[in-house]
Amino acid sequence: MKNVRTVSVSVIAAMLILSGCGSNSGSSNEGNSTATDGKVTLKILTQSSPLASADPNDKLINKRLEEKTGIHIDWKNYTNDVFIEKRNLAVASGDLPDAIFDAAYSDYDLLKLAKNGVIVPVEDLIEQHMPNLKKVLEQAPQYKAMMTAPDGHIYSFPWIEELGSDKESIHSVDDLPWINVEWLKTLGLDMPKTTEELKQVLIAFKTKDPNGNGEADEIPMSFINKPGGEDLAFLFGSFGLGENWDHTVVTDDGKVIFTAAEDGYKDAVNYINELYKEDLIDIEAYTQDWNTYLSKGKDNRYGMYFTWDKANITGMNDTYDVMPALAGPDGHVNVTRTNGMGFDRGRMVITSKNTKLEDTAKWIDQLYDPLQSVQNNWGTYGDETQQNIFELDTSTNMLKHLPLEGAAPVELRQKTSIAGPLAILDGYYGTVTTKPDDAAWRLNLLKDVMVPDMKATNIFPKVFFSIDELDRLSTIETDLFAYVLRMRTEWYQNGKAESEWADYLKELDRLGLQEWLQIKQTGYDRNTQ
Repeated sequence: MKNVRTVSVSVIAAMLILSGCGSNSGSSNEGNSTATDGKVTLKILTQSSPLASADPNDKLINKRLEEKTGIHIDWKNYTNDVFIEKRNLAVASGDLPDAIFDAAYSDYDLLKLAKNGVIVPVEDLIEQHMPNLKKVLEQAPQYKAMMTAPDGHIYSFPWIEELGSDKESIHSVDDLPWINVEWLKTLGLDMPKTTEELKQVLIAFKTKDPNGNGEADEIPMSFINKPGGEDLAFLFGSFGLGENWDHTVVTDDGKVIFTAAEDGYKDAVNYINELYKEDLIDIEAYTQDWNTYLSKGKDNRYGMYFTWDKANITGMNDTYDVMPALAGPDGHVNVTRTNGMGFDRGRMVITSKNTKLEDTAKWIDQLYDPLQSVQNNWGTYGDETQQNIFELDTSTNMLKHLPLEGAAPVELRQKTSIAGPLAILDGYYGTVTTKPDDAAWRLNLLKDVMVPDMKATNIFPKVFFSIDELDRLSTIETDLFAYVLRMRTEWYQNGKAESEWADYLKELDRLGLQEWLQIKQTGYDRNTQ
């Protein structure tokens, strides 16, 4: 605890300077933590959904936590829409709680807060007082590297949610292609297996009235033209390494690649231009927002579209099915892995005002107990006042997901879970809890259709960059990413990728691509040592 205590004294002094008020010294020495009815009380700032109780202590999960730990939490809770503002005001004023829960801090935030003495390093606390978290990090050591800042300290407690592992992770692909199999059946067409076959299928969707209403109102293919789950980047895998929302892939020998500077990227853009010239692309694809995209999807007007889960667009029916990866002109087939994982670094921090570090660590550690983490993430069991997410099988001490009975899963979770720091490892499924039905469906889909064509061994992990690295990456990406999106959009429509490619590559370098690659490579190497 030597390091934590030493830092705490120095950062309290720093906070007095930041707040500009010497009268804070008395409250700093006394701390926020008090004893109530023999219990330690901690003051914690947090956020929650407007659907949830304004007092987090009304949630059954928190009531049980207090009974188990003997620690009472005096919450200051704000709704999600104002939390960031209130959190920042509390820090700026120096009126700090003992901790900030569900903190929503970025890496840049964490490093700045640590530098200014607002939050304390917690690696000694983890080592000495947090057996549950230590066990998680022993079972999944990759997360310790991602928790550790470039200066060697750990400043926050993460949220970890695994569903599947490696290539079979639920995060492996986010822009799945959903094709209208009813239209295929109506027109007597097979599922396309090559990029050329897809082109011919889309032409048939446009010209042969597959919905049978006598009108040319079918939209052969639609997407939202920006990085994300509704982009058509999935198709780029047929031409090489493929494309990701962050333009980053890692080769099997650990080299970081900027996807939008690869020849295969140019070939993919040329293919999209072929579809454009045949009038196969939704004319609104380049400008539409989510609501516009959704409204046409609900009317089943798409021959093919892209999204993480078809239930969000066209519903869980049999009209659409996922299309497997296509062979490109040279026979190349590849599903590009998304650089996604269930990891959020900044879910909870301990502030320099906290004088009950050991008690706080023990309370936080309980959140990493497997059975507790599952409830924190989804909701609990045995609540007689509202619908439950789980039932507890007392013979196995295992939480089993209950049928939703028409309830929206997101809303039910917001009412009953507490989020914050937690860890759910893939090995918990079948031993600690069951998988949600929708997650099990998606995992099976990915395993059967996508995983066989995933070429890459590596993804780019959640690297913890330094402040200087983050500053440079942000500065470079602002112009670099905007330029890439603008050029690909123009090339989709004007077909000039080939003639303008050399100048495009020069402009990427002028905008800082080589420095970007160097920073990303350094971070990747540091994370994987």
